[in-house]
Amino acid sequence: MSTVTYTGILLALVATTAYNVGLILEKRALGQMAALDIRRVLRVVGSLMTSRAWLGGFALMLTGLACQTIALTFEPVSVVQPVLASGVVLVLVLSRLVLRERLHGGETWCVAAIAVAVVLLAMSATGAKDSHHASPGWVAAIMVPSAVVGLVFAAGALRARRRGTAVAGVWAGVGTGLLYGVAALAIKALSGILVRHETVANIVVAVLTSPYLYVLGGSLAVAMLLFQAALQAGRASIVVPVSNVTGSVYFIIAGTWLFHEHLPASPGRLVLRLAGIALAVLVLVVLGRQAPEPVPALAAADPVMAGAQELAEVRR
Repeated sequence: MSTVTYTGILLALVATTAYNVGLILEKRALGQMAALDIRRVLRVVGSLMTSRAWLGGFALMLTGLACQTIALTFEPVSVVQPVLASGVVLVLVLSRLVLRERLHGGETWCVAAIAVAVVLLAMSATGAKDSHHASPGWVAAIMVPSAVVGLVFAAGALRARRRGTAVAGVWAGVGTGLLYGVAALAIKALSGILVRHETVANIVVAVLTSPYLYVLGGSLAVAMLLFQAALQAGRASIVVPVSNVTGSVYFIIAGTWLFHEHLPASPGRLVLRLAGIALAVLVLVVLGRQAPEPVPALAAADPVMAGAQELAEVRR
């Protein structure tokens, strides 16, 4: 293994550590806030932007994303992606040690299976040259319904919290994962602009006039707000892995078809990919059938009290 590869692996480790520690810090900061109401977007943004603890976690996440970009620039996906995928395990460990979260019943096995599924999908990456061309009509036909379904799932799960029925963390994770997957497809489509244009001026004009730029911005903004609300309302050990694996599976399936990419030629990698997808889908179905967490009536009636009760639960 070359020195460059060792450096890439080390950078990927730094990236996944920074990103996932940032998530845990965000979750802890969210537990100290009043309940986020996604119907009042400006108030939600104001609450996040005025929380130093949340901003610290967010800055750490951005640092992780920057390191991830650098690592993927100099190393093949097949080297970097399995290391990045291992961050799911780090989230599970930190959610137990730092947030004192507990998984109940079959949730432990389901979340462990999610971690395995993410690693299997990452290990199936081939590092082959990507295709960047896709039919705009087909991309829109996939993106729009996916974004609508993701919004309905995530918003519906959060509305259940306000009604005092349950916090369906798994469905909030599925919804935000779909929205992040739509953003990933937009990034993939935008990357084709870099391939087809040579001068900086042409690239800038093409990017600014591309609808994918605005799909990317919109889906990321909505996904982030819903994800923060879901992270506050639910457990990081459920929301984060479910969102992660949903986004990964969606992007692999939709991206492979839309951009005319081939399945892995190696039988071993093909088995890893199919096994990862099958395991992820199975786990999401099983988790969706688990009994949801009850929400105290008092917490549902009073958002401030909800935040205080969540903080107390975290501290326990």
